[in-house]
Amino acid sequence: MRPSTLSLFHLGQKFCVGAICLIWWAGVAVAAPPNVVLILSDDQCWTDFGFMGHHEIKTPNLDRLAQQSACFAQGYVPSSLCRPSLATIITGLYPHQHKIAGNDPPKGTDRTEMLRHIHRLQTLPKWLATKGYVSFQSGKWWEGTPADGGFTAGMTHGDPRRNGRHGDVGLKIGREGMQPIFDFIDGRGDKPFFVWYAPMLPHQPHTPPDRLLAKYRSEGKPLQIARYQAMCEWFDETCGELLTFLDQRNLGRETIVVFVTDNGWIQQPDADQFAPKSKRSPYDGGLRTPILVRWPGHIVPKRIEIPVSSIDIVPTILSAVGIQPQESLPGIDLAQIAATGKTDRNILFGEIFEHDVADIDRPESSLLFRWCRERQWKFIAPHDSSLPVELYDLSVDPREEMNLAANRPDLASRLRQRIEAWWPLPEVHPPEAK
Repeated sequence: MRPSTLSLFHLGQKFCVGAICLIWWAGVAVAAPPNVVLILSDDQCWTDFGFMGHHEIKTPNLDRLAQQSACFAQGYVPSSLCRPSLATIITGLYPHQHKIAGNDPPKGTDRTEMLRHIHRLQTLPKWLATKGYVSFQSGKWWEGTPADGGFTAGMTHGDPRRNGRHGDVGLKIGREGMQPIFDFIDGRGDKPFFVWYAPMLPHQPHTPPDRLLAKYRSEGKPLQIARYQAMCEWFDETCGELLTFLDQRNLGRETIVVFVTDNGWIQQPDADQFAPKSKRSPYDGGLRTPILVRWPGHIVPKRIEIPVSSIDIVPTILSAVGIQPQESLPGIDLAQIAATGKTDRNILFGEIFEHDVADIDRPESSLLFRWCRERQWKFIAPHDSSLPVELYDLSVDPREEMNLAANRPDLASRLRQRIEAWWPLPEVHPPEAK
């Protein structure tokens, strides 16, 4: 029996409604907020990855991530010391703005005094919480407990009386496995998540597994160099474990993965120490880092040579999840640069401070250098006026060995003016008596 016209009409109605529901469901699925995983290397030079051209250090997992990402090969952190750098990555602010300028407070000052800044600041976990995210801290974390930074869970207890200076038990991540992160992701239910993976790798102590150290030992190579190189591969292995876990849980396509290094490190060949032009310095050996952003289906993988900064990580993630900060941030959305291949910003800025701050609330009291990069030019302005300014053409002098300030006084003067306009120094006052 042939179906009646009315029956066909009702069948068509049901089909259309079903199709509309399917389209609506697909749209919801596509619009679901992405998970976020932030991977932070600790004390690793920008050159020390396979995808950055190192001929000895093996980093196959990060090489693969770079191939799948917008790979910003000329990334920077504003400050080459871990605590201020990490505070920039979690807040999107320059150190003189978030005021966490050094690792430690003035001698004799209670360490918890420095926590007042993280309490007053918006952070990535706090922003993401407004969208229903749960968040997990692991590894390096200076700012008290995970909750002090807005994380909903984490590993660090944050008590300085229990060796809580910069991560305590959280520093076991990576070196002693990845299970705490895996357990968090598996136990989060259906909520979107943010993971802060900041293992103290390849940071000292340089104690790689014997199987990796053996790969890098060779006649004539200092043991310190071999240990550091093996640590870089060990860190890469842990990144591979994390990325593989995401794929096994079918989360890879639903997750933004961002990679950055907190600051650089050039290993001294004859001592367990960093070279002068690396960590804590205003040179690229301490400031430069590749920055990777992977978001399948949204960011096209490509290598990009436009200089960018870790101040751009927070606005990139917030834009991806649909959050508009109430106050403007100094960074820009890296996804836009990846999409267009260009940016209106033509200069990067940064600042270097003493390891121990002189005044918790006045970063300028501990200032050593301000610096900027405009196209191929790198300009360094010492806070001590008795020291010479420095100007380098990084296109021909990536090791910053030929100071051209005397040869290009007009350029040096103009770049100094740009630094002064970026952060005009307030008058420095002595710390108030406690």
